[in-house]
Amino acid sequence: MDLGRLVTALITPFAEDGQVDEPGIDVLVNHCIDTGTTGIVACGTTGESPTLSHEEKLRVFARTLQATDGRIPVLAGTSSNDTRASIELSKEAEAMGVNGLLLVAPYYNKPTQDGLYAHFSAIANAVSIPVMLYNIPGRCGVNIEPSTILRLANSVPNIVAVKEASGDITQIGRIAADKPDDFLLYSGDDKMTLPVLALGGTGVVSVASHVVGQEMQAMITAFMDGRIQEAADWNGRLLPVFEGLFQVSNPAPLKAALKLLNLPAGDVRLPLISAPNQVLRSLSIELERLGKLEQAHV
Repeated sequence: MDLGRLVTALITPFAEDGQVDEPGIDVLVNHCIDTGTTGIVACGTTGESPTLSHEEKLRVFARTLQATDGRIPVLAGTSSNDTRASIELSKEAEAMGVNGLLLVAPYYNKPTQDGLYAHFSAIANAVSIPVMLYNIPGRCGVNIEPSTILRLANSVPNIVAVKEASGDITQIGRIAADKPDDFLLYSGDDKMTLPVLALGGTGVVSVASHVVGQEMQAMITAFMDGRIQEAADWNGRLLPVFEGLFQVSNPAPLKAALKLLNLPAGDVRLPLISAPNQVLRSLSIELERLGKLEQAHV
């Protein structure tokens, strides 16, 4: 599974009536591909998966596959805190033709490390397509420790990657140092992209690529080509956007930014609420600084 270096965790756009905006998915997929995205995650955290019904998730998977039309791979976010339900959805997604799965750690249950191992291995063993683990303890309340990630990487053949959003550079470094050569390490946090690349990671599963995809590709390419100072300069320019998109819970700021760029977004679903005006103002300033608002109005 070649996801490339810039994978976008796609929002789920909603229409004015609150339903999934399926034509909006087409627009967003094409926009992301045109601005450097090399892979897409449908129904991840940024896609508001906890508020999507089972049927809605299947519709989002199908529409995303239709929109990408084989141009880039699609990962389906299919895991929850219920292993049996995760297996069912994973099998359905595989049958639809997704290229792989993104499996977030179970939230609220707070399983042990052995429980995490059993959860992920059960889902992965139920399908034949590649699996990317997703570690985000800030949202899930449990950390997939490096020893567990490495145990899964070494014992379950189709667990091939991890999206690491722990924010712990020591943990990320340990995974990078000890992982199998063919196991892919992705940053799950835009502002950690360069540090993860420097440790030997592959790339990033990104939120910011919705709005600064070309710039992120320029940063990544500069680093991979050995132009380290240029990559660092890009990182400095983009850091206010990376941080601005997380002033309140994702994806509320991102949806606000997409509206500024005249792209489909809609509102977030409760219990999230729209980003407040001060967030909108700060994002507008940063997008204008990068020339994004001017481009959107052309």
